[in-house]
Amino acid sequence: MNKIVFLQNELNDMAKLLHIETSTKVCSVALSENGKLVDLLEESSDAYIHSERLTVFIEKIIKTNNWKLSELSAIVVTSGPGSYTGLRIGVSTAKGLCYALKVPMIAVNTLESIACLAQKKHPNSSICAMIDARRMEVFSTIFDKDLNILKALSADVLEADSYQEFLPFIVCGDGAGKVKELWQNRNLVFDESIVSSAAGQVEIAFEKFKNEAFEDVAYFEPKYLKDFVVTPSKKKLF
Repeated sequence: MNKIVFLQNELNDMAKLLHIETSTKVCSVALSENGKLVDLLEESSDAYIHSERLTVFIEKIIKTNNWKLSELSAIVVTSGPGSYTGLRIGVSTAKGLCYALKVPMIAVNTLESIACLAQKKHPNSSICAMIDARRMEVFSTIFDKDLNILKALSADVLEADSYQEFLPFIVCGDGAGKVKELWQNRNLVFDESIVSSAAGQVEIAFEKFKNEAFEDVAYFEPKYLKDFVVTPSKKKLF
């Protein structure tokens, strides 16, 4: 088994992490130090610019902050769910950096990182983190206000009464816009400003770093979640 080897005493030094988020149309990179966001560079495009911009963004953010790649303690990457192509680009880039720098890799779930951002803005609300798939299909997880999971990650075809049993909640992520009209009469709030971002990985990744919750770089694969199911309707049939 081919594993990344790193010095144990690195865990006792300043944790400098590079974050990569490419699961949606947002191409996002960030730097963090000891669980605090240092800088963020991202761009959203319907053209999915990850292959052209990701390495450029990484080089730019490292240079702008006078960091060196050799100073990085770990590479953080989204584990999905999300775009097949975007996830492949992000994970391939992360793996290449881990091998070259001999540092560990940390994976953070896309929806968990979105929920982490939402919790800061809506601290007393349950959160439905949702990313667009196609048509009325989404990837989603529902969390309580403390980010405990109420509904596990799933790929669903949404209906008018989907997730009724979890109301009320905040809907965020780039899937929020597609259900805004469908769910307009429900007891919930839409916050389309909160989307996938490397910034949402920071606190989660730092905890994983401290606990040495690293991925096997050689065998790690993101969660594509290709299969969709229709959310069971709550309507009574007569």
